[in-house]
Amino acid sequence: MPEIPGQRPGYFVIDLDGAMIGTIMLGPHAEHPGHVRPDVGKTELGYLLLPQAWGHGYATEACAAALDWFADALPGEAVVLRTQTANERSMRLAAKLGFTEVERYEDYGAEQWFGVWRSVTPSD
Repeated sequence: MPEIPGQRPGYFVIDLDGAMIGTIMLGPHAEHPGHVRPDVGKTELGYLLLPQAWGHGYATEACAAALDWFADALPGEAVVLRTQTANERSMRLAAKLGFTEVERYEDYGAEQWFGVWRSVTPSD
């Protein structure tokens, strides 16, 4: 991500009718604890929504918009995502957004899923 002092590029608020219902973050992959694969992607997608916002498609819409922004800001760069395989909603979201599985591993006492997203670039 571009370094801009005093700003956090890649950090977005999900707003619904003037109220914050969640956040999306596209940040450095290596800063997070646990399984790190910078060879696959340097940026990781993270999201957090209030429970009352779950199941309405807001995460899909917001994450897709953030990934579109990322593809414009850093064309050709990959984005990674980690979630527990038991988190069915996050697994469905990853599939909807076009993430593909790189590997599964054990961490935090549970099976984790690690995937990668690459923007589609038109062929010449």
